[in-house]
Amino acid sequence: MKSVPVINFLAGTLPLRMQKKLLLFSFLFPAFFITLAQPPQIPRGYFRNPMGIPMELTANFGELRTHHWHMGLDIRTNAKENLPVYAAAGGYIAAVGVRPLSFGRFIIVNHPNGLSTLYAHLNDFAPELEAYVTNQQYQQESWAIELKFSANQFPVSKGTHIGYSGNTGGSAGPHLHFEIMDTQTERRLNPLLFGFPLEDKVPPVIKGLAVYDRGRSINGQSPKIVPIKKTATGYTLANAGTLITSLNQIGLAIQAIDQVSGSSNPNGIYAATLEVDGQTMLSFILDSLNYEQTGYINAHIDYGHKKAGGAFYQHLSMLPGEGGVAYHPYQSNGVIRLTDTLPHQVAIIVTDPYQNKSVLQFLLKTTNPWLGPAANPAKLPGKEPTHFVPGNPVLIRKPDFQIDFPAMGLYDSLPIYYRRDLFPILPGAITARYQLNDPNTPVHLNFTVRLKPEREIPQSLRNKVVVQRTYGAIKKVKKANFENQWATAEFDDFGYFQAFVDTIPPQITLAGKGDTIDVSAASRLIFTPTDNLSPINYFRAELNDSWIRFTNDKGRNWIYRFDERCPYGVHKLKVTVEDLVGNSTTKVWWIKRGPYKPPVKKSSQRKFGKKKKQ
Repeated sequence: MKSVPVINFLAGTLPLRMQKKLLLFSFLFPAFFITLAQPPQIPRGYFRNPMGIPMELTANFGELRTHHWHMGLDIRTNAKENLPVYAAAGGYIAAVGVRPLSFGRFIIVNHPNGLSTLYAHLNDFAPELEAYVTNQQYQQESWAIELKFSANQFPVSKGTHIGYSGNTGGSAGPHLHFEIMDTQTERRLNPLLFGFPLEDKVPPVIKGLAVYDRGRSINGQSPKIVPIKKTATGYTLANAGTLITSLNQIGLAIQAIDQVSGSSNPNGIYAATLEVDGQTMLSFILDSLNYEQTGYINAHIDYGHKKAGGAFYQHLSMLPGEGGVAYHPYQSNGVIRLTDTLPHQVAIIVTDPYQNKSVLQFLLKTTNPWLGPAANPAKLPGKEPTHFVPGNPVLIRKPDFQIDFPAMGLYDSLPIYYRRDLFPILPGAITARYQLNDPNTPVHLNFTVRLKPEREIPQSLRNKVVVQRTYGAIKKVKKANFENQWATAEFDDFGYFQAFVDTIPPQITLAGKGDTIDVSAASRLIFTPTDNLSPINYFRAELNDSWIRFTNDKGRNWIYRFDERCPYGVHKLKVTVEDLVGNSTTKVWWIKRGPYKPPVKKSSQRKFGKKKKQ
């Protein structure tokens, strides 16, 4: 089995000019590749298909998602659940977990080569592991759980049955989510570099080109979409071979997808390179990512265009606040600065992990050459800041509204927009409503919001205060901390902010009538608690005064599927729910469970053979 270092393997998948520059750059600046140059190697053929059916993908590594890149492969299960899942290589089960609105049920297997594999959205674990996890859940009285194991507890061989595919957690349909990671750093590696049995002779598809003025902030701009067409020799501009612009500092972005042979499913692209006059300026390569870095996708795409309903456009130039996660700069940060009115040859090369490539070529010229340094109008005057600027923390101080914004909280500069609004006065509100910009601009780091109540809040109610962020139908609520009469919370998006006192407990109901509810016809119990302001923070159910396991995969419904812990008979069911600030509701029901007997329908047909009395 042949293993190659990550950087050498990557170089082999790229155009020749890019290979030379990549290897030269890594030699001159080895620290730039510190996350890639360390072990492990890329062992092609080491891992098997974790399913027992032919491998087909519904999503690949690096596919563009809301606020994150996809960090593994989504393997098709033919719209079915409970198909066997197998260990992709030998090793041992190092961890299992149950996470709502995330992986659901998942398994991590450590392998002796320094890599680990993750299997997520499982319906169940293999029987021995399932029994162990269930026992631990009942011991800890918690459905959400994460367990770690030593190497001798659950050893596996390549092909050992470890679980069943499903649709738990944040899954929107049956599939297996599969990841490969460096065991030590937990950095996710692109599984398609490992030689899985997928045939791919289809080059990426370039669907669009967008142009931006990089002499100013990207925020607030609408992209200029340039139509392109495919020809026998590649891609070019649809109307002419030359793009003429009055801009002199130009950013380009592409809309592109990748596909594999035999599938029309649109996947994310692996790499793209920008060349100007034969010189490589910049490329992005989605070969490995950390979960801590995945939020930088919002600097990689035109976030505002996508949020407004447009397509994903991936920038070929780095924004000032971008974290260098996917980009590999060469001559520049990808901004094309034209200092003359001559035509310049532009090539955009899009590649996949199987060395298929597509090239978009055209001429670019400006009528307004760049003659000086880049000018950014965003400034931070002494007392009253007017802009958010990457690299500069911003403090906003109003009599009853304060913001502490971190230095690298945005990807590009943005004018500060603030408004104090007394409307609407909602039940429980203790402050006015304040607007800070809008969520069409992405925020990378949390910022602190402080609101000063219009009246003094008694000490007994301060632990009942929440700060709510709204915009349109979207609402996020945080429990407030009190600091010198200020209600304080952290948020990760712009919008409207207002503080409330919440003293109303959640509501919870169980369908049925009578003193004892007959649930014989049901296979499960479902509760959907509701609250006036904050999310449900705590749920506990007891059957005959003992904790009973309700699952909460999707974050809204709590579900108990009847098992041996609820035999036929009459049982006491007690449920307690609590909101974010500790308001709680407890209810008790008596439920009856027995063999289900469908109701007998009375026949309306007349019996034949008898004469009707006269």
